[in-house]
Amino acid sequence: MVTTYFSYSYITRNLKQSLTRVEQQTDVAREAAYYKANIGKVKTVDDFMKDYRLYPYAMKAYGLEDMAYAKAFMKKVLESDLNDSKSFVNKLVDKRYREFAAAFSFNGAATPVAQSDDQTDEMIGLYTATKKSQVDALADDTKYYNAKIGNITSADQLLNDDRLRNYVYSAFGIDESKWPRDTISQVLRSDPSDPNSYVNTTFASQLTGLNAQLAQAKSDVSATNTKIADYTAQLSQPGADVSQLKVQILVEKYHLESYTKSVSDLGDQIATIGNFVDLAGAFEFSPDGSLPSGASAQTAANVTLTTKAFDDSKSAVYAAASPLNEAFAIRQFRTAVLTINSLQTFVSTPAVYDFALGAVGLDPAEVSQDTVKKVLESDLSDPKSYVYTLKDNRYVELARAFNFDAKGNLTTPLVAQDPAEVLDIARDYVIQAVKQASPDQQKAVRAQAQKDATSYQEAIAGIDSVSELLDNRKMVDFILAAKGLDPKKVSTEYLKKIFASDLNNPKSFANTEKDPRFAEIVASFNFDSKGNVARLPMMGPQKRDQFRETQANYLQQSLEQQQGETNPGVRLALYFQRKAGEITSAYDILADKALSEVFRTTFDLPDSMAAMPIDQQAKFVDRFMKITDLSDPTKVAKLLNRFSAMYDIRNSQSTGQAQSPLLNLFQGSNSGLSDSTYLAIAKLRSH
Repeated sequence: MVTTYFSYSYITRNLKQSLTRVEQQTDVAREAAYYKANIGKVKTVDDFMKDYRLYPYAMKAYGLEDMAYAKAFMKKVLESDLNDSKSFVNKLVDKRYREFAAAFSFNGAATPVAQSDDQTDEMIGLYTATKKSQVDALADDTKYYNAKIGNITSADQLLNDDRLRNYVYSAFGIDESKWPRDTISQVLRSDPSDPNSYVNTTFASQLTGLNAQLAQAKSDVSATNTKIADYTAQLSQPGADVSQLKVQILVEKYHLESYTKSVSDLGDQIATIGNFVDLAGAFEFSPDGSLPSGASAQTAANVTLTTKAFDDSKSAVYAAASPLNEAFAIRQFRTAVLTINSLQTFVSTPAVYDFALGAVGLDPAEVSQDTVKKVLESDLSDPKSYVYTLKDNRYVELARAFNFDAKGNLTTPLVAQDPAEVLDIARDYVIQAVKQASPDQQKAVRAQAQKDATSYQEAIAGIDSVSELLDNRKMVDFILAAKGLDPKKVSTEYLKKIFASDLNNPKSFANTEKDPRFAEIVASFNFDSKGNVARLPMMGPQKRDQFRETQANYLQQSLEQQQGETNPGVRLALYFQRKAGEITSAYDILADKALSEVFRTTFDLPDSMAAMPIDQQAKFVDRFMKITDLSDPTKVAKLLNRFSAMYDIRNSQSTGQAQSPLLNLFQGSNSGLSDSTYLAIAKLRSH
C-alpha cells in the first residue's frame, strides 16, 4: 500500500505534471473546453445557472458542488455587492461563497461613464497645473522681452526673433495670419508725428472715412431696429396685412444683419489702425529700420507700456487662473461631467468641453468640434488611429481622460487594473502584513498597511503601461507582498519576462513557471501584447483573470478529488496546502473541518478537542502552530510532511478505503463542526 507521505510528497514535487495529467483526462478536458467555448455567451445569472454544464463546472472549481442544488441561495451569492460589508455574501462565514462571487462580474462590472472619479480628479489637477503653467509662461515671456529688447538694433532683428515678435503682436493686437511681415516692418519704421510716414499715409489717412462709415452703419442699425419694431407693432393692428408685414420684417432683419456686420468690421479696421499707430509710436526705429545713434529700440516708458499692453491682451489667461474663477470652473465641471452620456452631449456642454480642452492646453475657439470628436472616438491601443496622426500629445491626453467608444457612446474607464482587482490586491496586502506581525504589533502594522494600500490605489490609476509599473518598484513590491511573495527574491528583469508572456499560450514563460502566482498577477492587469493599458474583452461575466482562476481551480479540485478516492489523507494535505496562504488566524482553521482535521492529526490531538469552547481551541492552535509560518511554502511543506506521516500512523489499517469517513470533510460547509461552534465563530467574525 502506497503511504500518504509518499503520495503527497510525489504529487507536490511534481505538481505541474500531476495537474497536466488531470488536464489531459478526457472528461476534464471536455468540460474545460465546453466552459471556455460557452461562458462568453452568458449574459445573466439565470443564463449561467440554467446551463447544466457551466454552472456545475464553476461550483466544483470553488469546492461548492454539494450546494449546486441550492440555486436560489447561490443566485443571491452571485448578485451580492462584494464592496458592501452588509451584502448577503459578506455575511456568510464560509469564504468559498465570496470567492465564488468574486469569480464573476454579474454585479461588479465597471459601469460605463464619461469619466471615472480618478479621471475627473486627474483632469482637475491637470487644469490647475495648465492654468498655472500658462501664467508662468507669460511671466517668462515678459522676462525674456525685458532682457532682450535693449539689445535690438533694427526693426528686422526684432521681427526675426520669434518670441519678441509674438510678444509685440500680442501687445498691439496684430493678427500675424492677416498681415505680412513687411507691412509690420514699415509700420515700425514710421513716425506717427510725420504726416508723410507710412503708417499715416497708408492707414491713419483712412480713419476719417472709416469713422464716417461707422457712424452711418450705426445709424442704419438704429433705423432698421425702429422699422422692425414698427412693423411688429402693426401686426396686431386691425386690418393689418400680416403677410406683407412679415415679409417686410424679414427684409429688415436681413438688412440689420448686414449693417451689424458692417459695424463690427469697421470697428475692427479702426481698432487695427489705432494699434498700428500705437505700435509705430512705441519704437524708435528710423525709416530705414535702424536706430538713431545712442537710441534704444524703446524708451523705458514705452517698454512699460508694451508689457502692460501684453498683460492686458492676456487678461483671459490671468482671469481663468485666478483662484475664484478656477474654483468656479472646477465646481461647474464636477457637476456637469456627471450628465455627459454621449460624445454629442460632451461637445454641447461648455462647462465640460471648454474645461477639458483648457486642461490639456487646447483653445476651444481654435479647435473644431469635428476634430475633437474624432480624437475621442480613437482607439488608443491602435497606433494608426486618428488621435496619433495629429502628432500632438495634448490630444492623446484628452482621449485618455474620457471613455467613449468608436461610435461616441460611453464605455468603461481605461485603467491598468479594474477597481475590484485593486481592492483585492489592497485587501490581500493588509492581510499578509498583519499575518506577519506579532499580536502586540498588529494594530500599528494594520494602520501602516492600510496607508500603503491607499497609496497603491491612488498610484495605480496613473499607470499606463507595463514599463511604468515595473519602473515603480514600490508598487511592484506591494503587489508581490499582497500575493505572499518575497519582493527581495523577485527581480525586475524576471517580472519583465513574466509580463511579456502570452497568457493564452500554455507554453509561455509565465504559464510554465512553477509558481502560478506570477501568471495570476499578469492576468489581473489590463495590458495588451505591447504592454500598454487596453480594454481587454470580457468572456461573458468573467474577466481574463477570473476565467483563468476558475479553470485552474477546477483542475486543482479534480486532482484533490481523484487523490481522495484513493487516499483521503492526500486530499487533506493538498487542500491544506492550497488554503494555507489564506489563513490569517486560528479561527480560520477551526471554521474549516478539513483544515482543523489536518491540524489535530499533525499534532496528534484527539478529535474530542472539537467539542471544547472555541476560544480554548484557538489557544491550542496558537500554541502548536505559528500562523505566520503558513505564508512560507517551505514551512507549510514541512508541516504537511509531518501530517502525512501522522495520518498514516492514525490510519495504518487502511489508507485506501473507498468510503473513508474523511470524505465527509469536503461535503458542505455545515458538515463537521457543531452548530454551536459555527455560531461562535460567526459571532467572533462579526466583531
